[in-house]
Amino acid sequence: MGYNAASIIDTLFKSMSYQVLARKWRPGSFAEMVGQEHILRALINALDQQRLHQAYLFTGTRGVGKTTIARILAKALNCETGVSATPCGQCNSCQEIDAGCFIDLIEVDAASRTKVEDTRELLDNVQYTPTKGRYKVYLIDEVHMLSAHSFNALLKTLEEPPPHVKFLLATTDPQKLPATILSRCLQFNLKRMPEDLIVKRLAEILQSENIEFDSASLNYLAQAADGSMRDGLSLLDQAIAYGKGKLQAEDVAAMLGFISREPIYEIIAALRDQDAGALLAAVNKLEEMSADYFIALDDLLSVLQQLALAQWAPEILADEQETESPLQDFAAAFGAEDLQLYYQIALHGKRDLPYSPNLRRGLEMVLLRMLAFRPADAGSVAGGSGQAKSTSANRQASTPSINKPAASNPSQNRLAQQDNIGAEESSRWHQIYVNLDLKGIAAELAANCCFKSWEGDVLTLSLSEKHAQLYNDAFEQRLADAVSESIGGKINLKIEMGEPQTETPAGTATRKQAEKQASAVASIEQDQLVQAMQDKFDAQILTDSVRPLD
Repeated sequence: MGYNAASIIDTLFKSMSYQVLARKWRPGSFAEMVGQEHILRALINALDQQRLHQAYLFTGTRGVGKTTIARILAKALNCETGVSATPCGQCNSCQEIDAGCFIDLIEVDAASRTKVEDTRELLDNVQYTPTKGRYKVYLIDEVHMLSAHSFNALLKTLEEPPPHVKFLLATTDPQKLPATILSRCLQFNLKRMPEDLIVKRLAEILQSENIEFDSASLNYLAQAADGSMRDGLSLLDQAIAYGKGKLQAEDVAAMLGFISREPIYEIIAALRDQDAGALLAAVNKLEEMSADYFIALDDLLSVLQQLALAQWAPEILADEQETESPLQDFAAAFGAEDLQLYYQIALHGKRDLPYSPNLRRGLEMVLLRMLAFRPADAGSVAGGSGQAKSTSANRQASTPSINKPAASNPSQNRLAQQDNIGAEESSRWHQIYVNLDLKGIAAELAANCCFKSWEGDVLTLSLSEKHAQLYNDAFEQRLADAVSESIGGKINLKIEMGEPQTETPAGTATRKQAEKQASAVASIEQDQLVQAMQDKFDAQILTDSVRPLD
């Protein structure tokens, strides 16, 4: 087989001339910048009004545009058409700055020049006027890496800088800069890039490059970029190569080590059902997928956060395009306090996972901890079998029954007779509450309402202003439907804002828990063995660690 030498040479030149996307699409003007509007506005106004400072400090995490803004500012200061916020980009100065060969732009990586001799050598030429440009610009990246002596040398120049010199400093760790340096700089803190902004920018670039992609793949890349546009572009380059010129969600997820949401949803379902066997089966599926257990916990944390959003702000979940997933159904199956508990356990579990002798076993223990610490009234695991009793069954087994009006006699389907108002009705509301088939925010709403009045088929409840965020028309209707179902007849429900005149179910639960806690502490304090240890060893009781036995 023969070879076409011209074709081979052409391919080599093309590969050698390829420019990575992070450099090819680096903004060359303020108008091309993505995000950081709060900084761009200040710089543009200062340049247009000729209010120029001697030193600028740009801070922020990696890849958010610190040195990019500094280079654009250097162009704005030295453009041959004049100082303005819109450098021409065509003159020799602008083109040389873009190419990195402008003699009056001195770029320094402080991480590699930490010695005071390096700094003094750098600053020795400050006194001389620019060779070509209007200003001699010193761009010092990672300036926090300079030594104490180097900072002293820089400070002397910043105190009385020549009028032809501008300092542009960039750092990811401004806390390490001396206050004397900070006080002589205009400081600009660049924000982390939001994921939706990264997705939008990646989509624009891919469309310009005529590369096929799907939205899920961009979401993965934006998530992995972790607020850094530069990291997002570097990962995009890698993903294009991995996918042989196009982006598909499966390929990008595999490249990044992401896992399918299916086993995560199985974990959520097992937590809902309090099914330890299903929980361990989901972990086994993660192992079969060779999943990273730290990433699995990250995904679990993400899903738990989305479930909380679905409960408190469902419109945000819709904006995040998660409506096709089972999140809405899951959100209705958990109490708000359960999700908060699971989130904290997963968060602490991720921190402790490296200390586990076996990562899989460590993950299993984190998940089993969620089952073990779930409140007893939210469902309990039947002894050792891994099978959970249903929430409704537990509710019926642990709460007193009440007499419900017969569904066949509508005239009796009232919460109470007209002459039965007051404390008795308030008590009955508590009885009805414990038998309501509600979850999530609607359950929270019911728990924080107290009885106010009852006239005919209209039940009026009172809700404190401090719990006003629990109320909306949808949750009120859901509560009305649950009460009607519980008593066996239709009622109309009204919730009014106002300070409760009687105890709410949530208040009752809090009071009883406090009484149990006080009783448990008293029992410990009266224990003869404990008293003997106090007398002999001067021991102290840590009352916060005492837990009452149910």
